[in-house]
Amino acid sequence: MIPIPIVSLEGRKALVTGIANESSIAWGCAKALRGLGAEVAVTYLNEKALPHVEPLARQLEASIVMPLDLRVEGQVEAVFERVASEWGQLDVVLHSIAFAPKDDLQGRVVDCSRDGFLAAMEVSCWSFIRMAKLAEPLMKNGGTLFCMTYYGSQMVVENYNLMGPVKAALEAATRYLAAELGPKGIRVHAISPGPLKTRAASGIADFDELLAKAEAKAPMQSLVSVEDVGRTTAFLATDAAKLMTGETLYVDGGYHIID
Repeated sequence: MIPIPIVSLEGRKALVTGIANESSIAWGCAKALRGLGAEVAVTYLNEKALPHVEPLARQLEASIVMPLDLRVEGQVEAVFERVASEWGQLDVVLHSIAFAPKDDLQGRVVDCSRDGFLAAMEVSCWSFIRMAKLAEPLMKNGGTLFCMTYYGSQMVVENYNLMGPVKAALEAATRYLAAELGPKGIRVHAISPGPLKTRAASGIADFDELLAKAEAKAPMQSLVSVEDVGRTTAFLATDAAKLMTGETLYVDGGYHIID
């Protein structure tokens, strides 16, 4: 009888950033990673967010729970120093953080301010590169890095505005990181979910219309959930997907293939 490979993350260590509440994509991913046996560390934005994240961290039995505001100097380094000190290794990093100033996000791209553009790029894209740099020496036996993107990186989506070019840069960074880190057994993916009702999405104008359009036009005629995204991400972190890297993977019911 041919043995069936076990999809498991037992013994693996995963750092999940970007959980804001139980509607967060990062929460769906953290649950799925934990469900496959990974030990999970989580971050929260600030003290205001902690009461929403702390109960979720308890559900995950997270031994590491730390603040992470990417606009605060030194916080991302502190997170990785704690991981290095307590775990000594890292197998999965999930970057699920994006930001753009409201005025720049809700206006035309051509009108965006220099400061707004640079802030969006630093938090939403450069920080993923920085996390990859910090994770590299801890991924001694290889590992997987994930970021979150959206279809608006490839096509012009009404009201997505400044985040379109920013997410396009993030997807390009994913490919370059995959090429550079592949020889060390480190894989890198961008996950592209369909529209979801998350706190981050609340900053996009007319978001309910975007949801309705996605549900009507997607071949599966269904909106994606954070659990759907989480299961896909967790699978990609397992050895069953060990030769997949550098991809932008859509979890959107097939919406991206429809004109």
